[in-house]
Amino acid sequence: MTFTLWLSLLVVCLLGAMSPGPSLAIMVKHALSSGRPHALAAAWSHALGIGIYAAATVAGLTWLLQQAQWLFTAISVAGAVYLAYLGWQALRAKGGVMASLTGGAHVPLHQAAKEGILISLLNPKIALFFAALFSQFLTADPSWQAKLLLVITPLLVDGLWYTLIALLMSHPKIVPALQQRGQLIDRISGGILLLLAARVVTQI
Repeated sequence: MTFTLWLSLLVVCLLGAMSPGPSLAIMVKHALSSGRPHALAAAWSHALGIGIYAAATVAGLTWLLQQAQWLFTAISVAGAVYLAYLGWQALRAKGGVMASLTGGAHVPLHQAAKEGILISLLNPKIALFFAALFSQFLTADPSWQAKLLLVITPLLVDGLWYTLIALLMSHPKIVPALQQRGQLIDRISGGILLLLAARVVTQI
């Protein structure tokens, strides 16, 4: 794979990572409610999920989804249920993010990591995104080095992007202003997650 071709892959992966959605909501939630280590754990476990999807796509997951529509539907339903659960939890939160901070209601580090990887693994559209993106690169250079780049690039881009989000959202000058609007953030993020869940269901 040439450097120019890899740059185009890098740019598309970065744009995909920057797109707002449930992943961003999860990173912000952990940065505000539990702190920087939890947000970083969620960020890199999410990146691991992205890497798994990328590797599975290269190995032939796209073919499996095309041949077994029931599997795609099952993954879609599981993803919608998980998004709805996260949204409902946010809507039911009392006192907003500030209350969870002052009350010491921090989730365990492994819980933040689990949520990070699940929010990526339970999103079958990531597989479709990689299928559309990878086809041209695999055709251009099907060597094992090129395939490795197809897996490593989106994993690192995703992890580094959400690391930046985690650092910004846990900055001491940014957090106080966001904490004051903690309950509003909970309500908005909960509503967005429920809408995303509904959108997934309607498109099945």
